[in-house]
Amino acid sequence: MSQDNPLENALVRLDEAASHLDIDADVIEKLKFARETTKVRLMIRMDDGSRKSFIAWRCRYDDTRGPTKGGIRYHPESTAEEVETLAFWMTFKCAVMNLPYGGGKGAIQVDPRKLSKAELERLSRAYIQAFARILGPDRDIPAPDVYTNSMIMGWMADEYSQMVGQSSPAVITGKPIALGGSLGRDDATARGGFYLVRHLAADLGLSEELHVTIQGFGNAGQHMAKLMTSDGHKIVAVSDSEGAVYCASGLDVAALIHAKQNGRSVLATVGHGGHEALAAEDLVGVACDVLVPAAMEDMIHARNAGSVKAKLIVELANGPVTPEADAILEKMGVTILPDILANAGGVTVSYFEWVQNRQCYYWELEEIHSRLRVIMEREGRAIWNVAKDKGVTMRTAAYVHALLRLSQAIEAHGTQSDFVA
Repeated sequence: MSQDNPLENALVRLDEAASHLDIDADVIEKLKFARETTKVRLMIRMDDGSRKSFIAWRCRYDDTRGPTKGGIRYHPESTAEEVETLAFWMTFKCAVMNLPYGGGKGAIQVDPRKLSKAELERLSRAYIQAFARILGPDRDIPAPDVYTNSMIMGWMADEYSQMVGQSSPAVITGKPIALGGSLGRDDATARGGFYLVRHLAADLGLSEELHVTIQGFGNAGQHMAKLMTSDGHKIVAVSDSEGAVYCASGLDVAALIHAKQNGRSVLATVGHGGHEALAAEDLVGVACDVLVPAAMEDMIHARNAGSVKAKLIVELANGPVTPEADAILEKMGVTILPDILANAGGVTVSYFEWVQNRQCYYWELEEIHSRLRVIMEREGRAIWNVAKDKGVTMRTAAYVHALLRLSQAIEAHGTQSDFVA
């Protein structure tokens, strides 16, 4: 299986899920390929007066269950294959949560840290100008992803509104609150995972005080640290792109977040409160109860999966565990709460934002938290039951759960048996 083609790896999950269901071959044929992937080259004026171009993509993978939904990431290593893989995962994630969406994704091949704020705005507006015919509140609805944020979403929504000549906040989610964003969107990804762990804790045999390791200390990782700490658990190790820190008795989460908010690495806290430096690659092997990958894809792989000490992995990142690592971890008895379930709080609250934008009525934070908790617990429990009934992993159970919903929608349009006498 080629590591150079992430979609090929992702489709392994589809084949595995299909083996546990009696579904028509038409369903698999439709879900093996992206419906539409568009590539453009964005040309913007830089601050020094020069012009520079950037490759960008938008993929609408499948829209059987509704308009496509998925983030836009800014990353220097983004590729078309990565975008299609992420859109495939979004298709299944939305089906897992029973949201009326298909899956989409977008990216610009750029290191946004090398752009000024003005260049970033021009690039973001150029993206909307290029893809306006693909996007729309009823067709394709972007959101933030890696290295994009609410301000960028606000620029994009504004550009789209100017192009269509009317205010269209529902075209983008993850916007600033003042521009139609939803309360609760900032910590939604982490909060969904937190609700899931709390709901399944007894089934998973977890102790009352958990030792937690977090790989990737960006938005999701920081919020997960705060939520777990407030619930009485200890964060014993965290990492970012520059390194990792460890403290067996529990890290000072407030100090870590303060460092990140001031543009520094978590390593800046070494020496504070017993914080020790740790090689980033050693983080997955830290002794803990729960390991939370919250960084990029393929961070736990065949070469390091055997060092995992955690009983439970909660995938806040997309695709952090490779299929090879999955097999190793299953043999080790490690339970994985998969990305298409564990990090689906983000797209669920994005759905809430879309609904609020369309009805021009905005909910209180408590209502958003309550609605999110109900959905996470409902779908988490359903997937847990599938896993137990079929004797499969939580990942396979999540794909089975999603594929059943997708197949019902695809088959409703007719399959071969409906057209052959």
